[in-house]
Amino acid sequence: MHTTATIMNDGINCLVERLGIIETEIFISQLIREPFDYTKWQREHYAGMSVSELNKRAVEYARNNPIKKSKIDICDVTSANPISS
Repeated sequence: MHTTATIMNDGINCLVERLGIIETEIFISQLIREPFDYTKWQREHYAGMSVSELNKRAVEYARNNPIKKSKIDICDVTSANPISS
């Protein structure tokens, strides 16, 4: 298990890598300014979606957005086979 500081640092690094410094600052300021319930959002966003469909979208996203720092195995839960990234 990672420490909170490590998770926060990794999260910021991901945001900066993906969005750049300025857009990361805008994103964080919006999170702080606007009340946001992630649990409620995810329930609404994924309502009615099957596990298979969610997995399909996650695998597709992972293929199209590879992690640059290291290679990881992405597992298709419907077949339990690693997917090369």
